[in-house]
Amino acid sequence: MDKTVLVLGATGGIGGEMLRQLLAAGWQVRALTRGETQPEHGDRVAWLRGDALSRADVLAAAKGCAVIVHAVNPPGYRHWGRLVLPMLDNTIAAAIAEGATIVLPGTVYNFGPDAFPVLAEDAPQHPQTRKGAIRVELEARLEQASTQGARVLIVRAGDFFGPRAGNNWFSQGLVKPGQSVRSVLYPGAPGVGHQWSYLPDVARTMLQLLTMRATLPAFARFHMAGHWDHDGRQMTGAIARVVKQATGATPAIRRFPWWLVALASPFVATLREMREMRYLWQTPLRMENARLLAVLGQEPHTPLDEAVRTTLEGLGNLDAAGKKNAPGLPAR
Repeated sequence: MDKTVLVLGATGGIGGEMLRQLLAAGWQVRALTRGETQPEHGDRVAWLRGDALSRADVLAAAKGCAVIVHAVNPPGYRHWGRLVLPMLDNTIAAAIAEGATIVLPGTVYNFGPDAFPVLAEDAPQHPQTRKGAIRVELEARLEQASTQGARVLIVRAGDFFGPRAGNNWFSQGLVKPGQSVRSVLYPGAPGVGHQWSYLPDVARTMLQLLTMRATLPAFARFHMAGHWDHDGRQMTGAIARVVKQATGATPAIRRFPWWLVALASPFVATLREMREMRYLWQTPLRMENARLLAVLGQEPHTPLDEAVRTTLEGLGNLDAAGKKNAPGLPAR
């Protein structure tokens, strides 16, 4: 059962990408789901009906598993602060029972300005947001679990983007899925660097570390360098290049309307979350990956323009542009 894995959150961004890459690498994959199974994977995945909030469901699903990928979030991200920790506690209980390794996709939310501008794995965790405080507690509980028979692998990365990345700044802020890209809305302050991570690269990094898990500490944390946008223009520039190559038109680069977020955030939970994280667009924060390089030798890294093209194709942006400019249809 050394290559049997349970994926929690398999229908989400990072969970789904991990599932695809684990299958390709020959793992026996189980996935816990509240809803319908995903037909794209056929019978290669053992889909189990259950809820990550039910300890009995998680314990049963994890029976005999060597690894549990914890990439689950509450449905629709509702009641995030109240439900995230109980979900993790269920995963921890299952991992301790099975002697399994927990894989957690980490973020930079659990760090405050005292850890900036270059972030190492062991930097002090003094967050200034509610979500950051929960992230600190998540990692603290995992560290405790690593002393009780479970093993833990945390891979922290910057803002996700990718063809199936789920909720993220790229598809919720910079562009609009399913629409041609006439303009790119950039949330960052001029000249301020920002950390991005291409989701398939993140999953590939986790998978490579998993193959070496027996040689890693029981509680192991790694940072990915990902794509460092040193002046806030590299990502928007890549989007503009890819769109021009595909359509012949160059999109305009515009400032993200933070004023509108401020007005609407009292009424929309997603906008409140976006506003709370605005500080990450106002302060440069670069992740140091020396520890990862020491273990893997190199970090999986897809060239930026290639990653952006795949992302825009996956979001339907380039298809939408092609349809609008096809012969017989008026260009907009």
